[in-house]
Amino acid sequence: MKIGLAVKIIRKSFLSMADEDISKLKIDRSVKVRPRMRRRKWLYGGGGAVLFVAAGIALYAQGFLQPAQSVQATTISRIYPSQTFTLLNASGYVVAQRKAAVASKITGRLVALMVEEGSRVKKGQIIAHLENDDTVAARDQALAQRRVAEANLDEVGAELNLAALTYERNKRLLERGIVSRAEYDNADARYKRAQAAVAAAEAAVRAAEAVLRGATVALDYAMIRAPFDAVVLTKSADIGDIVTPLGAATNAKAAVVTIADMGSLQVEADVSESNLNLIKTGQPCEIQLDALPDSRFPGAIHMIVPTADRSKASVMVKVRFLEPDPRILPEMSAKVAFLSRPVMAGEDQARTAVHRLALAERGKQQVLFLIQGDRVREAPVRTGASFDEMVEILGGAEAGQKVVLKPNRLRDGAKIKIAEK
Repeated sequence: MKIGLAVKIIRKSFLSMADEDISKLKIDRSVKVRPRMRRRKWLYGGGGAVLFVAAGIALYAQGFLQPAQSVQATTISRIYPSQTFTLLNASGYVVAQRKAAVASKITGRLVALMVEEGSRVKKGQIIAHLENDDTVAARDQALAQRRVAEANLDEVGAELNLAALTYERNKRLLERGIVSRAEYDNADARYKRAQAAVAAAEAAVRAAEAVLRGATVALDYAMIRAPFDAVVLTKSADIGDIVTPLGAATNAKAAVVTIADMGSLQVEADVSESNLNLIKTGQPCEIQLDALPDSRFPGAIHMIVPTADRSKASVMVKVRFLEPDPRILPEMSAKVAFLSRPVMAGEDQARTAVHRLALAERGKQQVLFLIQGDRVREAPVRTGASFDEMVEILGGAEAGQKVVLKPNRLRDGAKIKIAEK
């Protein structure tokens, strides 16, 4: 602001002095002046004009009196090397491929809940416990019935042994003519009835064991277990709630918790039908999550779903994570870059870079013209690797700074205006 005010004052003084000098050059014939005095006044006036002209030329050379130059601007940014060999970009969401709403097969009141959101569970681990007094009673009854059947089996087994002994004895006595045929027939019939009774008792025991197993299974239904190793995502019921398989009853809950296998997380992205020729199964990818903008996760195409969405003219592509990370959560929004080759070592870190057209050479030094208000400042920089149209900046400038694109003959301190695109 001080420089601009000084320029205005000098410019105004220069113009007023020039007008005054021109008026002094007029000849007043009414007054006779000595030639020596005329020369002296001309020297003084002309000398002042020369000084102002010289100051104006110097200011113009420094750019203060020059008009603002119209320039294009760009920004120094942080880029990843993989951006230079990206074939296609798509957006989607992180989805657990193995997910379950865990519920019970019976209706009951929830009396215990052993997990909460974020809890990690193992396959078979008890998550919740339903009220089970009735199933416990049914199990005890089935157990008692099995014991009765086993006792009956023992009884008819003893009867079978006695009938078998009687039968064998009467058979020998009949051969010797000691007993009658009628007694032998009675012993034979008794023996066969005992065999049938044992078979029936054995069947009763098996039936009782089946009833007991059913009661035990029904009792186990009151124990809600994890179907696989997972993490609890949501809790849908609490102690005291009625849990039922259908959830149709008033205030009844169909599920107790929702769990997901974090090892099955994949990104489901929509790819336009016209771009399907650019991707294939197993192709390397790079995944960026909106929740973690400073991290890039390596991935690969797991599956191209063999059906299209006619409303969006797109096909779903599932991309798996190659390196699991506990920060990745289901339903996070994600962007997927489909790459032409895998990311090499050292290419997974962000670099500070600028468009190559923003660089200018001043002698043997590469410089950028940083935009500061309506002026530019020349900044020497150190450059590194090239990434397509971008050049890495190793020092001298920082990401986020605006610079002039195509500076050409621009000078340090020049006045500029940003051209509208």
